[in-house]
Amino acid sequence: MIPIRDDTPRYSTPYVNYFLIALNVLVFLFEISLAPPTRQAFIFQFGVTPVRVLGALGMASVNVPHASAVPLLTSMFLHASWLHLIGNMWVLWIFGDNIEDYLGHFPYLIFYLVSGFAASALHILLNSSSNVPSVGASGAIAGIMGAYFLLFPSARVLTLVPLIIFFTFIWLPAWIVLGYWFVLQFLSGAATAIAYSNSTSGGGIAFWAHVGGFVAGLVMIKLMPQRLNRRARYMY
Repeated sequence: MIPIRDDTPRYSTPYVNYFLIALNVLVFLFEISLAPPTRQAFIFQFGVTPVRVLGALGMASVNVPHASAVPLLTSMFLHASWLHLIGNMWVLWIFGDNIEDYLGHFPYLIFYLVSGFAASALHILLNSSSNVPSVGASGAIAGIMGAYFLLFPSARVLTLVPLIIFFTFIWLPAWIVLGYWFVLQFLSGAATAIAYSNSTSGGGIAFWAHVGGFVAGLVMIKLMPQRLNRRARYMY
């Protein structure tokens, strides 16, 4: 299922959401301007490689050269391909504005970054021996999806749904669209965990990062207050 748009109104301009989308696009344009060997080195340097991050935090069982925790931040703004970038930015565009509208601009930025950190943390925890870098904004965006799931479960999402060999557009409740996505990520993560349990070089999609981000979003949106001026709109 591919979300196209939602019907939840917002009452402010999502400046931070626009900034995050623009920053991701600009960083990707810089990435693809690099020669392939240089870009590969760039991804390895600034993507989340579990053994390198654990080494930087003093939690690796062996000495890790070039260990660094900086990728916990930088990896959120890197992408592997145009399809990877467009898919992430599209979902951020659909759901991010309403979470920013609910939280306010600066709290939304903090929410986004902490969701990304939580996503990377779970990915590292469950892939502690991996030396493959992970990149993408999807962990942080998963946090936004988790928050949306709780705040606007009855919102309608226009969704492109495949029916055998045909595609159709259907308005579905947000809890179905986002809940289906989360369950798919969890099951996919569980399935790939077996395949890569004895590997130090497993690659592919970081499903557990998606799960970690989503759960972090569920928790944080309960802890962070709704911004006051938005709350006042419902009092008059």
